[in-house]
Amino acid sequence: MAKELTSKSYIDHHLTNLTCGKTESVGWTCDHNYYDEMGFMAFHVDSITISILLGVAFVALFKLIKLNPADQKPTRMQNFVEMCVEFVNENIKSIFGSTDNKLIGPLALTVLIWVFFMNLMDLIPVDFLPELTKQVSYASGIVDDPNDAYFKFVPTTDPNITLGMALGVFILTIFYSIKIKGLGGFIAELTLHPFGKFAIPFNFALEIMQLLAKPLSLGLRLFGNLYAGEMIFILIALLMFFQSAVFGVLGLGLHLLWALFHILVVSLQAFIFMVLTILYLSMAHETGDH
Repeated sequence: MAKELTSKSYIDHHLTNLTCGKTESVGWTCDHNYYDEMGFMAFHVDSITISILLGVAFVALFKLIKLNPADQKPTRMQNFVEMCVEFVNENIKSIFGSTDNKLIGPLALTVLIWVFFMNLMDLIPVDFLPELTKQVSYASGIVDDPNDAYFKFVPTTDPNITLGMALGVFILTIFYSIKIKGLGGFIAELTLHPFGKFAIPFNFALEIMQLLAKPLSLGLRLFGNLYAGEMIFILIALLMFFQSAVFGVLGLGLHLLWALFHILVVSLQAFIFMVLTILYLSMAHETGDH
């Protein structure tokens, strides 16, 4: 028998990931009643699955588009792909200085489109895919109560995904800092600036905090903006489904207005993540004075 859905349980349901992990009592499980026992060895299956599927969709979309010869009219999708590539190259030239690096171009393009695709999931009506998941899980016998079926469809509202991508950029930044400047140059950058060799401990404390702030700010900025956007969609949905008909009509209007505005947020956050990725790698390649 399904439990009564309240405003609180409605919000909790939309903000809960499908989590699988190992517990001492039952071993590996995806039962939300054992979330507290999973500890560090827990995986947000929904975020990982959707991220991989959108990554595959991005690769397939760009791979399958055949570039027509110059004397033939390009297709709309070809124009879209060429526009994306040119846009990324322009930003690389303005920030990085050139497009000769074999990593920066593909990485920046991947970051832009992949993050955009993940953000775009936030524009799907907030109850459509979760409700579909609930009914499929209940009909197939996976859960006894449809309200026990959890699945979040916006990967960038999961800090594990955004901080994971930011960590990847951070590792590349450290790698290229050492590769371009040498280990000694990298250590000198962390210890001799900004106050010289007589303030090495103070310099190191400042520089290490600045260094660690980069991946944190990169990941949390994307997560915070998308999480806030999802929360507003959920609150508007509450207005539509848990209030009177008048509030329902008002909620529908607010939903459309917020969705139109959120298109800007979705695009802007993907762009910011790409630009900061290029900027951090550009700083890692700098060999002049700090």
